[in-house]
Amino acid sequence: MPWLDWIQLELTSRCNAACTYCPRTVYRSNWENRDLSLDTFERLLPVLAKTKMVHLQGWGEPLLHKQFFEIVASVKKAGCKVGTTTNGMMFDRPAISRLVESGIDHVAFSLTGIGKENNRVREGTDFSRILQAIADLVAEKKAHQTKKPIINVAYLLLRSHLPDIGKIVPVLAGIGIQHVIISTLDFVPNKKLREDCLVPKDESEYQELKSLLDQLVGDGERAGLRIHYHLVSPAKGNRICMENAERALFVSADGAVSPCVFANIPASGTFHVAGGHESVYRRFTFGNVADESIPVMWWSKPYTAFRDSFDSTLHDLCERCPKISSTVHNPLQS
Repeated sequence: MPWLDWIQLELTSRCNAACTYCPRTVYRSNWENRDLSLDTFERLLPVLAKTKMVHLQGWGEPLLHKQFFEIVASVKKAGCKVGTTTNGMMFDRPAISRLVESGIDHVAFSLTGIGKENNRVREGTDFSRILQAIADLVAEKKAHQTKKPIINVAYLLLRSHLPDIGKIVPVLAGIGIQHVIISTLDFVPNKKLREDCLVPKDESEYQELKSLLDQLVGDGERAGLRIHYHLVSPAKGNRICMENAERALFVSADGAVSPCVFANIPASGTFHVAGGHESVYRRFTFGNVADESIPVMWWSKPYTAFRDSFDSTLHDLCERCPKISSTVHNPLQS
């Protein structure tokens, strides 16, 4: 029986975009570009047989990794489902053909807004090109007579984009996208971006936003588009981690193991905003696969104590994290 629901694996921290809200853009002068070596990847192979899914995504564009398709093939051979999240800018026809032929299970295209709003905050990407890549991928699936990969959209909802929320379903429904997964700006790399973080200030605003998102879910269902969202709740006591830190983990391109991607940003000497306060950002890792196996790290006293903290006093890393207190609508599990 698998004991990990998934491993999130970073192939690279390099990217061909410069999203205004991304730590890579904000911390550019302190950023460490890193690429997963095949030697590091091969050290993960023994644990893949006990993992349900591997998701190829970190702080960069996965398709920039030269061995992307080789890694997909190796994960599939190990018996895991495999998915990735991409900005869609590297999907020419040959790449789309290889993607379908690889048997990859899920592909999510990142968006932050519709049309020009997406292009404004996701510099280096182009909304029309992303839609074209999706259309080409749908056509390639049809040509191969296959249902894989499932095509999703990873949609980051900024507070400033709330007026455009009604555009999501009309634009994205009926073009081959099966799910839209809506997230909020959970890691805030500087004070300037704090206003775009969609955290309700009180119960009244929470109910207002929840009603808006529930309406979006209903609109999506009527149009054949399944929508998932999480919304930070002002209520205390919710200990459900949206990153599934008790049954999943993140491996960065340098081999370091963390509870989630937010715990291992490749930048030093930086600050971030959490719980309304600015503080120094510190990486939080439990070791490196170059030195010991994931099972050894997972069952170590420090990692076990971290997981146990969800039933007692939360670790400092999680105490002010929006991912720890959310209301969820997840049709993927319904």
